[in-house]
Amino acid sequence: MKWILIGILTLASVEGYSQAERKFIRRGNRDYGDKKYQESEIQYRKALEKDPKSVPADYNLGNALYRQQQYDAAASRYTTLAENEKSNRELNRQFYNLGNALYQAGKYKESIEAYKNALRKTPGDLDAKHNLQLALRKLQEQDQKNSQDQNQDQKNRDQQQQDHQKNDQKQDQKNQQQQENNQPQQSQNQNAKGQISPEDAERILQALENEEKDVLRKVQEQQKQVKKVPVDKNW
Repeated sequence: MKWILIGILTLASVEGYSQAERKFIRRGNRDYGDKKYQESEIQYRKALEKDPKSVPADYNLGNALYRQQQYDAAASRYTTLAENEKSNRELNRQFYNLGNALYQAGKYKESIEAYKNALRKTPGDLDAKHNLQLALRKLQEQDQKNSQDQNQDQKNRDQQQQDHQKNDQKQDQKNQQQQENNQPQQSQNQNAKGQISPEDAERILQALENEEKDVLRKVQEQQKQVKKVPVDKNW
């Protein structure tokens, strides 16, 4: 059998019950037998109102909660009962059901300990051995999944970091390219500002020619003046 044995051990006897709680426990057991677990829960709670220390009502309430898939609440009942129980037989029953509740709640590590406790009280309990093996297998699968999830999370973080670095590199390259593209434009702008229009160039050349002519004219006039200066004759 590869599935968990989820049989819930119940306390069906009502001997030793107080008269006040007896009818509620009987009603609860009848509803429980008819799979009316919510109704049986109500009856067991009424029995506990009459006698808060009623072990049968408390135990069967845990079973009713379990059948309603309220596993954490059922486990809490079984744990309290196990802490107060002294009989090995009853302790085996408490720990076995506790293990089932914890298993169904996905708390495999805790369920393993509960099954071990059940086997410590009754080593020959084959159901507890079977469920213990299943819980150990589930815990191993859970650990493997957690490890895989952690590895995947690390890979995702590494990928995000790589993507971030690539984006930074692309942005740096883009900025550098933009600077390179702007540099010639700036030089062109500077050249444009320093360029002289053809008209200005013509005026400058004309001014230079005029200046050169004026200089030449002055030199010629000076030469003429030199010729007009009288030269002393030797006597």
